[in-house]
Amino acid sequence: MATRFMEDFKRFFFRGLAAVLPTVLTLAIIVWVFKQIDQYIGQYINIGVTYLIAWVRTRYQDPPNFEEALYENSKSLLAFWRTYFSWVGFLLAIVAIYMFGRFVGSFFGRSILRLVEGGFFRLPVVKAVYPHVKQVTDFLLAERKIESSRVVAVEYPRKGVWSLGLVTSPGMRALHESLHTDLLTVFVPSSPTPVTGYTITVRRDEVIELPISIDEALKFTVSAGVIMPVGQQRPGVETRRAQRPTLPTTETKENPE
Repeated sequence: MATRFMEDFKRFFFRGLAAVLPTVLTLAIIVWVFKQIDQYIGQYINIGVTYLIAWVRTRYQDPPNFEEALYENSKSLLAFWRTYFSWVGFLLAIVAIYMFGRFVGSFFGRSILRLVEGGFFRLPVVKAVYPHVKQVTDFLLAERKIESSRVVAVEYPRKGVWSLGLVTSPGMRALHESLHTDLLTVFVPSSPTPVTGYTITVRRDEVIELPISIDEALKFTVSAGVIMPVGQQRPGVETRRAQRPTLPTTETKENPE
């Protein structure tokens, strides 16, 4: 009895964990990102805003010792600001990031960004870390996505084994000119993580066009084939399973006499 309970507990615990963990991890990552923005950008904006307000306030008061009065006003105002208006720095940080994104989206901003990144790639220690961090952030946040037009089946990784693939583009021109045939570039997503996979180039006449959407193909890959695209189930399979004959039991077996 105890063994059965432990087996049931283990099975349903991991099932619940699999259902809850993606949501928890997503929220944890979002909260962590917001905390980093507030800690490394928002707090310094708060300090700058309170110092500017304290400077104007001190200049208006015109004290005999301006520097000492400015320090006291800044100290008291910063404590009050952090207690009641610390969120202002975070909001201004979001606006600043947005404005910076608009800036680097322009021609002048892209040019400056390329110069800065070129300097990072030449620094002795930074060049060993920065390229890998940039690859991760570009993968997660870049607007560029794989442009696929249709879903095909291709014999990969060997003849007789068919894999789903997304047609991304025609083959390279050098291959076309060398082979004198029409080619297709196909991305074969891996299961259960379709964000990774293999990019292959095959002959156009060696692929089979599939009448399914890209979303259906990705669901099929993520589920390891469990979620079948609509209309692609083999007709009559479930019916044949239900009508499969069973051996007669001893109670229903007829007497040979």
